[in-house]
Amino acid sequence: MNNDKSILTCLRLPARLTMEQAAEILGFLPHEISVLMRVGLLKPLGRPAPNAHKYFCAVEIQELSQNREWLAKATQQVSKSWRENNGRV
Repeated sequence: MNNDKSILTCLRLPARLTMEQAAEILGFLPHEISVLMRVGLLKPLGRPAPNAHKYFCAVEIQELSQNREWLAKATQQVSKSWRENNGRV
């Protein structure tokens, strides 16, 4: 039995979301959040060091999850990243 609770079942989101929680709300895989940060489509709170935990504003993540244009752009960037990583530019 899995004891992990999905962020999607929360009645109220916490103010800060982890990369995993943000990914779940946006519909991306956790490692794809790094791609979105690298291309400037997603910005973590504060100025975290490259190896530090990243947190995101829950209100901003919810707004982005309902923005069709942003989702299309983010999906294109993730696809482009996969193509480049697989050597098919």
